[in-house]
Amino acid sequence: MDFKSIYNVYFIGIGGIGMSALARYFVANNKRVAGYDKTRTEITDGLMALGVEIHFEDGVKNINESFLNKDSTLVIYTPAMPVEHNELNYFVNNNFKVFKRSKVLGLITENTFCLAVAGTHGKTTTTSILGHLLYECNKPITAFLGGISENYNSNFISNGTEVTVVEADEFDRSFLTLKPDMACITSMDADHLDVYGEAEALKDSFMDFAKCLKPNGKLFIKNGLSIQGITYGIEDESDYSVQNIKIEKGTYVFNVKTPKKVLENLKFNLPGRHNLSNALIALAMAVEYGCPHQQLVKALASYKGVKRRFTYHIKTDDFVFIDDYAHHPQEINAVHQAVREMYPGKKVLAVFQPHLYSRTRDFVEDFAESLSKFDAVILLDIYPARELPIEGVTSAWLLGKIDLKNKQLVSKEELISRIRESQANVVLTLGAGDIGEEVKHIKKEFSIAS
Repeated sequence: MDFKSIYNVYFIGIGGIGMSALARYFVANNKRVAGYDKTRTEITDGLMALGVEIHFEDGVKNINESFLNKDSTLVIYTPAMPVEHNELNYFVNNNFKVFKRSKVLGLITENTFCLAVAGTHGKTTTTSILGHLLYECNKPITAFLGGISENYNSNFISNGTEVTVVEADEFDRSFLTLKPDMACITSMDADHLDVYGEAEALKDSFMDFAKCLKPNGKLFIKNGLSIQGITYGIEDESDYSVQNIKIEKGTYVFNVKTPKKVLENLKFNLPGRHNLSNALIALAMAVEYGCPHQQLVKALASYKGVKRRFTYHIKTDDFVFIDDYAHHPQEINAVHQAVREMYPGKKVLAVFQPHLYSRTRDFVEDFAESLSKFDAVILLDIYPARELPIEGVTSAWLLGKIDLKNKQLVSKEELISRIRESQANVVLTLGAGDIGEEVKHIKKEFSIAS
């Protein structure tokens, strides 16, 4: 597609984290941007502050007339939209240029030097670290993030257009639209079985993604995965390996062994070995791209994180409140490892909102095992997202499988009082649904007490 002939870009589902990053890209490239979303949020407010026209009721009558010209308008939609969506059907039936977000991302990146981050866990953090490293090394990058970077308060980083950094999303095989020059695969744990059916089909899609690299492209693989590539790992014999790990005042201090030399005394401020692994692969890709080592060391130390990825909201000697997007058993395990490493001996309460009926059904035993590692657990009802209920799949069913005495299922209205009753030293909110909306209430209540 020749984007020069496009003057208007209309988004259906503009408030999504990936969609809003694309919207910011087109605003930065002087296109007129508008869109629909179901709910007004901080993300949509941020876009409207840039001049983006957004409405929250599905109906063609709400669309500015200039966006109804099929010759000059590109329509981008998220696959999360229901098939009966009125606006989407109007654009399709009237032969507009209508593409999924992933298709447009592929078109944007195909004529750039593209660095893509794939994996069932760690994509957003790794992408944001990589974008930050390249930006701080003054590379001409455009980075599309799946979360809000604490360094830039945005899911979009721009310092030029020659290099792109993107998340390669495995959901509905979206990442197969990309043609990266460099790519990494952080993990291939079973997920999205509502789309793939079986774990083996998900692994096959990662194999297909590996074949999408441009000729002479470089593929980085977490050590232990069943794909060939440049390996990375922690305290092992990988091509890139973290060595001599110490924790000083809550900060990791370590060395990195590369194929050519050892980088010494690097610092990284996010807790958890999973985050250390994310930092390592981002560093390895930046090294292979050609960034100066000393600039990378400085840039890594200045990385602040991504909102809702082990985000501290209260941090005192007596009480700690952390929010995280973890919505898969392996992600919960990673958060557990991090919090035990940073707060040994403290009573830890996990407040978890399961995300999707199908994911809860498919991994119920693994969720129960992961959650049983905490000292106490509070469950909220399942967040349905795009799904209808599945008979018998409930938070009460999951609760019954958790091997803990201190466990309960509560409503959002009861949540703060139940957290207070727990007398926990460390409180975690976990999940990918609307549990993030409860964070501000919890923070307000316990900041007063702290």
